[in-house]
Amino acid sequence: TLRAACGCVASRAMSPSAFPSLADASAYAPTTFAWTREATRANGGITTDRWLDVFAKSTVEFVNRARESEEASGGDGSRARAFGDAFARVLEACRGLTCEGDEDALERTTREAARSEASTSYGDDAPWTGLNCLEMCRVRDGLLRSHGFYDCFARVKREENRAALKTLPSVLADVDAKADDAERLMNVVRGCFAGNIFDLGAAESAALFGNGGGDFASTKDTLKKRPWCVDDFDALKTRWLDGKPHAKAIMFVDNSGADVILGMIPFARELLRRGTQVVLAANSVPSINDITAEELVEHILPALVDLGDTILSPAIADGRLRVVASGSDMPVIDLRYLSEEIVNEAKDADFVILEGMGRGIETNLFAKFSIDAMKIAMIKHKEVATLLDGELYDCVVKFDPAPRR
Repeated sequence: TLRAACGCVASRAMSPSAFPSLADASAYAPTTFAWTREATRANGGITTDRWLDVFAKSTVEFVNRARESEEASGGDGSRARAFGDAFARVLEACRGLTCEGDEDALERTTREAARSEASTSYGDDAPWTGLNCLEMCRVRDGLLRSHGFYDCFARVKREENRAALKTLPSVLADVDAKADDAERLMNVVRGCFAGNIFDLGAAESAALFGNGGGDFASTKDTLKKRPWCVDDFDALKTRWLDGKPHAKAIMFVDNSGADVILGMIPFARELLRRGTQVVLAANSVPSINDITAEELVEHILPALVDLGDTILSPAIADGRLRVVASGSDMPVIDLRYLSEEIVNEAKDADFVILEGMGRGIETNLFAKFSIDAMKIAMIKHKEVATLLDGELYDCVVKFDPAPRR
């Protein structure tokens, strides 16, 4: 069956596990940017208040999506307003407690707010290391679920998936028109950047989407020129052209719609063309407009089979392209707390790809692996752009080849 060919979409396993190819799991720190006073002095004045503002600005989009979801089921929007008020209270409490330097109270406040029976994240029990992006994502998603919003972006995800699937044949034709391997690689990398603009968790890109902008073709045509703010494309190209094709790639994917369908699927297809098995690792539980493993298996891969593509269809049929649930329920990821299924798949992988600002920049940008690793995303927060010496909508492709043995 298609489900069998696509791998196991599992609920939370009995115990968490770390990604097996972390260079040193004991030294691994998931978050890229610290929110401490020391970090503020070192990073040009981007304070904890400014990071909390990033979350505050995006709350409008979450409240609006929650209200739409509630009203669609006959509600009056009161639960959506209650979520917004609750998150605002946590943000305000975090500001005050940060000023007071009360780490114990910060931990209690955020962890209590994040608790939800609908959570499946193994990282809920992770040791406290201070207020950061990962902790605030946990709070926001936990509050949504505790207010009854399991997947309030479901409608927009469905609509964007349908639109992207209609566009996919022309995107693949554009890739195939490039006879040169290096040209095709650049084409699909640029496609990854263009697709990644569909991110409703960032206020800037959400506003762009709401105003009818940010479509795939125009974004791809107007990408910032190289060099990008983190630009290891030449190292990636050298490995791609001169090295042995990878045996197996684990691809942690990000958003629904253009991101996964027009960005990551063509990249996966190029890997398949080279003889590489590809495992798409997606969230176990909905978060923002991120694609889930269930959505990939139930909706996206069947549509790809129906497309009749000579690379994708056979790969799905024989399991060379398959899906596994990561165990995550957030738009960021802590690679110490993954599902047993993805850990087992990754044991013989020789390439890991972390895509999206949450998984590849705000967490894991500097994570070290014992295998080839790529982090790829478009920057949609001004604060992140500043810290990486770039601009809003700048591009990141970080490629770290496996250490020589």
